[in-house]
Amino acid sequence: MKQLQKWFDRLAGISAEEYSRLAQAHAIFAERQRDLSHLETPACWRRRQQISIA
Repeated sequence: MKQLQKWFDRLAGISAEEYSRLAQAHAIFAERQRDLSHLETPACWRRRQQISIA
């Protein structure tokens, strides 16, 4: 079965380097648990006020 997958990958043009890059990207970005709670408030409310009304 693995041999069949290797043949398909060769026909489809998927190289071993591409698999290693995909694995590296997955290791970098998939393991982190991000706290996205600060994105619940709109961006315009998170920014500092640029214009002051005097």
